[in-house]
Amino acid sequence: MPRSARNKVISLTKTEKKGRENKEQIAEELRASMDQYSYIYVLNVQNMRNLFLKEIRQAWKGSRIIFGRTKLMQKVLGKQAEDEYLENSHLLSQFLKGDVGLLFTDEEPQVVKDYFDSYVKTDFARSGLEAPLTFTVPEGVVYSTGGQQSIDDDVPLTHSMESTLRQLGMPTRLDKGRIVLGVPYTVCKQGQTLDSKQARLLKQFGVACSEFKVNILGAYSKKDAALV
Repeated sequence: MPRSARNKVISLTKTEKKGRENKEQIAEELRASMDQYSYIYVLNVQNMRNLFLKEIRQAWKGSRIIFGRTKLMQKVLGKQAEDEYLENSHLLSQFLKGDVGLLFTDEEPQVVKDYFDSYVKTDFARSGLEAPLTFTVPEGVVYSTGGQQSIDDDVPLTHSMESTLRQLGMPTRLDKGRIVLGVPYTVCKQGQTLDSKQARLLKQFGVACSEFKVNILGAYSKKDAALV
């Protein structure tokens, strides 16, 4: 008879020790990076995507990028002058809020600014995000782009998609093997918080309206011991 998972004993002491060791390791990595590189930049990410973040890491593989654990970052940088690691490094702590990370590099501020100003990627929106536009599918036959192109340049959605569209909230029906709408259907309105069904419909119709962008919130020069 197999052993019940309910009877399995988990050592919380071991789990806590592992978590503490992980924090200490990250703290050491932060200190080592502060010792090694000339500049520290606080980066804020809009619409986080791991794929795009991986591309950025590859482009900056001669530098160091660390994301997450903002409280730990603040502690290492210092929240005030009395506990800062480098002279005036505590000035960066004010920017450590939300989806932020630290870039440690020897590149000059203008080089960093030019790179991130030009790095903008468009992707499909996810649920929980604010809709940047209003998107309405017109009445009649439902086409693959939901009315974004002329019918001469588009193709009708295959009939097998009809039940999926209805499950996602669209009042569709089949007419002679084609999916049709009796009235226009608004998938989302600008400024509205998207739910999972709306996000799936936008992706279905190829509406890529989410923008991945990295903003520089603050920059610190070790040479000047000041924000730049």
